[in-house]
Amino acid sequence: MNVRYRVELTQYERNALLALLSGSKHPARKLKRAQILLASDAGVGDEDIATSVGVGGSTVYRTKRRFVEDNLERALSEETRPGAERKLTGKEEALLVATACSSPPAGRARWTLTLLADALVKLTEHESLSRETVRRRLAENSPT
Repeated sequence: MNVRYRVELTQYERNALLALLSGSKHPARKLKRAQILLASDAGVGDEDIATSVGVGGSTVYRTKRRFVEDNLERALSEETRPGAERKLTGKEEALLVATACSSPPAGRARWTLTLLADALVKLTEHESLSRETVRRRLAENSPT
């Protein structure tokens, strides 16, 4: 059974959403959620909201559900997204940067991502480390 959530905004919440939409820079997702809540409060149907805002029906449903079950701030905010935990700790990232700044192995002109990954496996307790992980951590820690 698909539960329908009814959004009834207070005047304060309505004004806050209108101010958000007419204000300065905000993430597009947050603005779309604000539009969803305002349209729902005005009595527009879920399918029409999804079409006019340019989102899926599940986004409309989840936004309305978070507003009704929690509050306005929760309905506008991002939920944590699933994903794997970071492979490297802060100390291991510092070791990676220090290794990359050191002299390359004998017979090499420079460090490659694969060489750095192999060096980190030898220096830490990781069984393996991908060159992509090394690339991402170096990109995050680059000064520019």
